[in-house]
Amino acid sequence: MAKAKQLLEDLTFPGPHGVLRGDLALVGLPGVVYTPKEGRGLAAVAFGHGWLQPTGQYRELLRHLASWGIVAAAPSTQGGPLPSHRLLADDLLSTLDMLTGVRLGPGAISVDPEKLGVGGHSTGGGSAVLAAAKEQSVRAVGTFAPAQTVPSASEAARQVDRPGLHLAAEDDLVAPAQGNAEAIARAWAGPVQLRTVPKASHLAVTEGMHWSRLLVHGKPNRAAHRTVRALLTAFYLTHLTGTDTYRPLLDESVKAAKIVDLDESGSGSDKAVTAKAN
Repeated sequence: MAKAKQLLEDLTFPGPHGVLRGDLALVGLPGVVYTPKEGRGLAAVAFGHGWLQPTGQYRELLRHLASWGIVAAAPSTQGGPLPSHRLLADDLLSTLDMLTGVRLGPGAISVDPEKLGVGGHSTGGGSAVLAAAKEQSVRAVGTFAPAQTVPSASEAARQVDRPGLHLAAEDDLVAPAQGNAEAIARAWAGPVQLRTVPKASHLAVTEGMHWSRLLVHGKPNRAAHRTVRALLTAFYLTHLTGTDTYRPLLDESVKAAKIVDLDESGSGSDKAVTAKAN
C-alpha cells in the first residue's frame, strides 16, 4: 500500500516532458492535441468529451498526459444537445489515425501505431468503449464516469478484450455507477478494473466554469483531478508503453480510488487490470 500511495502522489505532479499544444483542425478535424516537445514512437490517447462539454474542460488532463510522454488529443465534434455517440467514436478513431499519419510539432515527434489508447468522460467514455469495440488497434481504454450510449456501451464492452480502467464518481447523479460504469465493467471481455472516486460528482473531472453546469449536476473537484490524472497516467503508461514501474498502483486499492470487487455477484471472476501491454 505504501508504494501504491507514493506512486499515486508522484503521478499527480506533471511529468518530465515539456508540452506543446496543437490544433487538430489543421489536419481536418476540430479539436486539440497536446504532445511532449519531442519523442519518437510515443504512445497516444484520443479522449472523448462529455455531453455539452467543450474540449477546454479537459485541457489540464490532456496536458498532464503529454507531460508524462503520451500524445493526448480530443476531437471537439458532436458537442450539441443531441450528439451521435457512434460518430464521436468514429472521430476518436480518426484522431488516432491522424496522430499516427501526420507530422507532429517540428518533426521531432512521432506516434507508434502499436501504442494507441482511447478514453473519455460521460458519454465520451461510452463512445471510447464503442471505438475500442470497433477497432482492435486500440490497446487500452480509460474512462471517468462513463455513461451508456446509443448503441449500448455495455453491449460493446463484451467485444473489448483489451485492458480497461473505469473510474466511477461516488456522488454521480447523472450516470450512477450501477447502470453505467459498473455495467460496462461487468460486461468487459478483457482485463478490467472499476474504481470509485469518493466525494466526486459527474462533472468532477472537468475544469473551470461552463454554462452546462446549469443542466448537468456536478462541479469540478481538485482532489478528483489529481486522482484521475494519476490513475489514467499509470494505466496508459503501463498498458501502452509496457513499463511496470506504475503497476503497483494499478494492483492495489487506495483511499482516493478504491477498487470495486466485481466478483461480489459472481461475475468478472478472472478480471484484473494487471495484464501486460499487448
